[in-house]
Amino acid sequence: MIIGTTLRQGGLIASRTSKCRSSSAALLPQSPLCTALHRYIDQSTSSSTSTTVRNQQQPQHSFFSTAIIPVSKSHYYPKQPPIQQFLHHSFHASSSLLQSDAPVNNVKSEEEEVVVNGGISPSLRAAIIADLKSVDFDGNGRIDADELQALLGKYNDTFSEGEILELTEIFYTSTGAASVEIYRFMEALDAAASDKSTSGGGETADGEVSPLAVKGAFKTHPLGIGTCASEYMFTKTHGKYTEEDLNIEATHVPPVTFSDKTALFAVKCVRFVFDTATLWNFGSVTKNKILYRAIFLETIAAIPGMVAAIIRHFRSLRNMSRDGGMLNMFIEEANNERMHLLTFIRMKEPGYLFRAAVIGSQFGFGTFFLTAYIINPNWCHRFIGYIEEEAVHTYTKILKEFDNAEEGSELYMWKEEDAPKIAKGYWHLGEYGNVHDVMKAVRADEAEHRDVNHAVSGVPDDAVNPLYDPRAKLDGMLRKYVNDIMKKEASKQAA
Repeated sequence: MIIGTTLRQGGLIASRTSKCRSSSAALLPQSPLCTALHRYIDQSTSSSTSTTVRNQQQPQHSFFSTAIIPVSKSHYYPKQPPIQQFLHHSFHASSSLLQSDAPVNNVKSEEEEVVVNGGISPSLRAAIIADLKSVDFDGNGRIDADELQALLGKYNDTFSEGEILELTEIFYTSTGAASVEIYRFMEALDAAASDKSTSGGGETADGEVSPLAVKGAFKTHPLGIGTCASEYMFTKTHGKYTEEDLNIEATHVPPVTFSDKTALFAVKCVRFVFDTATLWNFGSVTKNKILYRAIFLETIAAIPGMVAAIIRHFRSLRNMSRDGGMLNMFIEEANNERMHLLTFIRMKEPGYLFRAAVIGSQFGFGTFFLTAYIINPNWCHRFIGYIEEEAVHTYTKILKEFDNAEEGSELYMWKEEDAPKIAKGYWHLGEYGNVHDVMKAVRADEAEHRDVNHAVSGVPDDAVNPLYDPRAKLDGMLRKYVNDIMKKEASKQAA
């Protein structure tokens, strides 16, 4: 029987099927897929040979957590022999069982209300199918990007307009502008409801799908999406900080390796020298001290992100390979630091001697960091993570000085001044945003850079950006959608 030609990872399934057919009966229990296949064949021999798939004829088996779809006059299964339908669905729904020796003994009766693997119950499944069919405008049993946008638009209390546009664009690019069958959409929703990992697979240089090592994870994402979008999509709206976002804690990542310890030691040395040279810890904190310190540091802080982006850009060109999306994130980080600078120079214009010091420091630090990043990128990201920890401490001290300033003092008057126009626009501070609001937003930015650089230190060069993975983005969308429709269905039943 020719099986593999119509299935993703067909070779793996065909191999397991061949072994199952050739194994003795005594060996069947050792293979969950073979056991389920054996039962399925036995139960399907007496079923109708009609091509119409009826829900009540399918055994309520754990392997069918993604295959039990209420159908009416039309259905969404491809016209395949029953054995191929079984293999297609069991491949996605049973990867955790394929990697374990657990026996298959959770067959449910048709009368039971089953929630398989923590997924979606049949009653909720019916509601979701009806919802998906309502936006299937061309009636082909598939969902494309425009129809997904219409679907999410029905839940504008859950998804903002910006989220809908971003998610629709990710879906369009990640599927290669293709549409997705409704039954596959249901597979993805099942995985989201079960909190399964669907974001661990990736594409190799040959375009093949790399199998996952994580138990319970899909070999490929149920929607068939890839990671192309990460190469050119990265969105970060700095201005939409909530009060919770602005409540920053001064965290610290303890050094573990020798490399981490040298990075932390280097940061402490630089901080000591700079604080001593600028008399930061001597005397009172004044407006001029704050602005000179902030302006000088921001002219240097914008260097690492751009250096990292340039090196990753050249490596991608040289190796003719993908970057994984971190290049865009580092460019955005560098530009964010530049926006800090452009904000502060609206409050104070530096003199020629100060500008000369900036040029010399940029040349020295830029050369050092470029060389270090070529040799050891992980050390550099850990180094910047510790630098940003110190930046958070600095802006926290400034905010405390603002809060403790006596009414009528220089700092008290300054913190109440209107924020520069560029700052109000960039951080969405509102018409009455002031300098105090600017400092809180800048501190939130520095805390994000701290967390980002610590997170990517040690990440392989060819990995997808862990902070902007299109698969994880769509998984989050699916979970929010399932949770929302569950609440609405519960409200209907309670009414």
